[in-house]
Amino acid sequence: MLGKKKRPPSEIPSSSMSDIAFLLLVFFLLVSNVDVDKGIGVVLPPPGDSEIRLNPKNITMILVNAQGDVLFNDEIVPVREIERRARELELSNPNMVFSVQTDRRTKYQDYIEVVDQLTAARVKKLALIGTQ
Repeated sequence: MLGKKKRPPSEIPSSSMSDIAFLLLVFFLLVSNVDVDKGIGVVLPPPGDSEIRLNPKNITMILVNAQGDVLFNDEIVPVREIERRARELELSNPNMVFSVQTDRRTKYQDYIEVVDQLTAARVKKLALIGTQ
């Protein structure tokens, strides 16, 4: 009975498996993109107590209350109307400054919708005052 020899069972070498997994992990971390929200792109004035004097005719007041109602120059308007009105005002007066003020209980979503409408109108001067 010399003809048959027993072969050792075949195995997959696992000694370098952790090295390969680590290299794949590093590779995918390096080549993947991480989506990061950048927030609202607003340029703030330099710090200090420099106060700017404006002509009251050049200021458009936009007030947002806690219920989400928008007061545009002492007139209640729907949010979707802000873009059109802002464009008209800026065409008639290029020095127009739009001042956005909110109530302490105003929902952030309502505030963002107003700022988005002004951004869509491509207003050049925007003052974000905050809460009343």
